[in-house]
Amino acid sequence: MRVLVINGPNLNLLGLREPAIYGRQSYADLVQFVHQSAQQLGLTVDCFQSNHEGAIIDAIQAARNTFAGIVINAAAYTHTSIAIHDALLAVALPAVEVHLSDISKREEYRRFSYLSSVCLQCICGKGFEGYAEALQVLHKHLLKN
Repeated sequence: MRVLVINGPNLNLLGLREPAIYGRQSYADLVQFVHQSAQQLGLTVDCFQSNHEGAIIDAIQAARNTFAGIVINAAAYTHTSIAIHDALLAVALPAVEVHLSDISKREEYRRFSYLSSVCLQCICGKGFEGYAEALQVLHKHLLKN
C-alpha cells in the first residue's frame, strides 16, 4: 500500500525553527524516520513538503488515483485552510492528521483544526513518533476496508 505524507509550511526548517517546540532534528531526519516507520508496516511512502497552500491542494488531488491514504501535517494551514479541508473531502481518501507539538496546549488560534473533521484521527504532541502512530492508524484502517 502506498501512502502520501504531506508536510506544510516551515516544516522544511525543522531543527532550525523554534527547536524548543519542534526539536533539533532536521526535515531530512523526519523523512528518513517516516520511511523507516512505513517500511516496518509494509507501507510505501512518498513525502511531500510545501510552503504553498495551492501546491498542497494539488498534491492531495493528485493522490486520488495513486495513493491508498494520506498522513498530513498542514502546519499553520491547519488553522486557516478550508481549501485543504475541501480537497481532503473531495478525494475521499482516508487521512490522518499529525502535529509535532500539542496544538491543544499552544496559542488559542492554534487550537482549532479545519482538518480534524475530515481525518480519521488527529495525533498531536508526540514529535516524530506521531508520524509513526499516524501511519499505524492509517494502516490499520486500510487493512479493515
